[in-house]
Amino acid sequence: MRVYLDHNATTPLRPEARAAMGAAMDVVGNPSSVHAEGRAAKALVERARARVAGALGAEGADVVFTSGATEAAALALAGRGLRGAAVEHDAVRAWIREELPVDARGTVTVTQPEASVLQWANSETGVLQDLPAGLALSDMTQGFGKLPVDFMGSGVRMAIVSAHKLGGPRGIGALVLRRGQEVPAQIRGGGQEMGRRSGTENIIGIAGFGAAAEAATQDVASGRWEEVSELRNILESALEAFTKKTIFVGKESARLPNTSCILTPGWKGETQVMQMDLAGFAISAGSACSSGKVRASAVLRAMGYDEIEAASAIRVSLGLGTTKEDVLRFADAWTAKLKRYEDRAA
Repeated sequence: MRVYLDHNATTPLRPEARAAMGAAMDVVGNPSSVHAEGRAAKALVERARARVAGALGAEGADVVFTSGATEAAALALAGRGLRGAAVEHDAVRAWIREELPVDARGTVTVTQPEASVLQWANSETGVLQDLPAGLALSDMTQGFGKLPVDFMGSGVRMAIVSAHKLGGPRGIGALVLRRGQEVPAQIRGGGQEMGRRSGTENIIGIAGFGAAAEAATQDVASGRWEEVSELRNILESALEAFTKKTIFVGKESARLPNTSCILTPGWKGETQVMQMDLAGFAISAGSACSSGKVRASAVLRAMGYDEIEAASAIRVSLGLGTTKEDVLRFADAWTAKLKRYEDRAA
């Protein structure tokens, strides 16, 4: 049986989201139509909007549905010239005009929050950042659904999120704005989404997002991710018992409960990914948006690792369905591959 350990790339669809999407398929109206069918479709969209806002602690904010976090980042950041760090996701880094320094722990100090963007949780290392009040934008994509979140209490002015990182469907995300915060529309037309993102709403995806966000928040509140954190620690302990050469990047920092960035200098991450895939395990060598490219991790380079080290990391990201047996089976398979690599290198 295969074991899926790449939940930071995308997550399995939650049953709550699947059920909501199935029901939405039977809603025939266009949300912009004024007849009964249109009003029913509009009600579905607004209910999902309220569920996403509630899960984010963003009641009183504007939730603008987009095709995903990448589009949400473009909508928020185009033309603004904000500052950010090299550890940001590529979807955000594409819009940064000036890079902020990153320390060896992967953390960033922001001195001008009103002119800066800062991710909450890094997708590769899991390292968490403290979000200063007044921050222009935070990428909350990886933290949302794994950690308690309070958008309004954080003081952040804008945030981006994505459904498929918390058990929702792919192809739907949102930009969250404090009331009064404006962004120029990138997709113009009929004026949907409060004039910020035109186009007929993806009501099936939106319904799935709303249901997934609500269910994910309940899992956070019930402590299920603390159990995942224990499994992550078991995994790292098992690997540490076998080798002292391997570095667990960000381990000394606050991290996401499910993420382990495992760096073994000289053993290429892409090679490990392929070997573990053949052994029945799905992992990655970095962010899914860039892992198909053969290059060293910009995140690890920013943290001070050299080119060889930065190309020698893998990311193992657990999910709510991961078991102790899964992580121990992975540890056995990975250490066997490492021994073979070391024997050949000797």
